[in-house]
Amino acid sequence: MAMAARQRREQIQKILASAKGPVSASSLAATLSVSRQIVVGDIALLRAGGCAIDATPRGYVMHTQAQQGYTGLLACAHSTPEQLKQELYIVVDNGGCMETVSIENPLYGEISGTLHVASRYDANVFLQRAAEQPDGLLSRMSGGVLLHMVRCPDEETVRGIEEELDKAGLLYKKE
Repeated sequence: MAMAARQRREQIQKILASAKGPVSASSLAATLSVSRQIVVGDIALLRAGGCAIDATPRGYVMHTQAQQGYTGLLACAHSTPEQLKQELYIVVDNGGCMETVSIENPLYGEISGTLHVASRYDANVFLQRAAEQPDGLLSRMSGGVLLHMVRCPDEETVRGIEEELDKAGLLYKKE
């Protein structure tokens, strides 16, 4: 027998709150014996109701108190897939999680996406998807200039990542 919509959304919240990483809509659909489209709709309703759920390239993530730490904003610039890979690896190899990417767009203003790239595995999944859908990269709309919110254990870690990105020539510097 099918679960009532309210109960299903409560179950989605419980699953996401206890998950150790992103959970895909397909996985939630299989667990709840509904279609992926039902899950996507439930997530939209939960978000509209104030539930802090982000959609990442690997699935949904719920914000929790455990996601504390220091966040820093880093302006980066890259134009090749290899530079994108290098940027992601520098962040995760030095203890950071690339939470978001934002660009300035003349028509829409700021456009942002949630990445939640916290490991080389996450980076490789993102890079694979980027290779399959290169026109979807925000860097294509911004001339390669991007603003990243990076979450780290402390400010020192963010500054270390910033130094490494600078050494690699990936920090944006207005000339």
